[in-house]
Amino acid sequence: MRLFIGVLTLLPLLAAAETAYVTDNLRLNMYQNADLSGTRVDTLVSGQAFEVLSRNAQTALVELEDGTQGYVSAAYMVFDKPARLIVAETQAENDRLTQELANMRQSFAEPAALVERLQQESADLQARIDSNAARMLELDEENQAHIKRAATYQYSLPYSWVSGAIIVCLIAGFLLGLWWVDRESRKRHGGIRIY
Repeated sequence: MRLFIGVLTLLPLLAAAETAYVTDNLRLNMYQNADLSGTRVDTLVSGQAFEVLSRNAQTALVELEDGTQGYVSAAYMVFDKPARLIVAETQAENDRLTQELANMRQSFAEPAALVERLQQESADLQARIDSNAARMLELDEENQAHIKRAATYQYSLPYSWVSGAIIVCLIAGFLLGLWWVDRESRKRHGGIRIY
């Protein structure tokens, strides 16, 4: 029972728990005097760069980029870039590369569209070539059939020609027969026609 009451008492504490982090934002005061006393010249923040002019175990004389000089505690100086600056530089490089990639994609968009259009035209032309090749095969087969038929009937004449020739021959034969009969009849009768 006591355990149950103890758990119930701790329950609000467990519900209120939050995740927190240690700050990486350090502020370092810069002073006029080497013993870090006197007037504060400036306040430096984590990641701020400066030149170390001289130093001992406890303090260092530093100069900022704007030429301001002063003393800071040597215990808070590091000579490797802080993670915060590395992350910021990496993020800036990432942003630059992302922008460069976007620019390159944009610059390659037009050639890519041209390549796609040319590929489509090539596919269309290939389809036309295939269609024409199939049509050529059909025509070649028809041509071969005509050549075989021509070889089979090379010495024969069309029926219309033969019929026309027979009719012409019959008419010519009939007229020639009439002329011959007339001639023979006149020959027999002394040049006089009898009909």
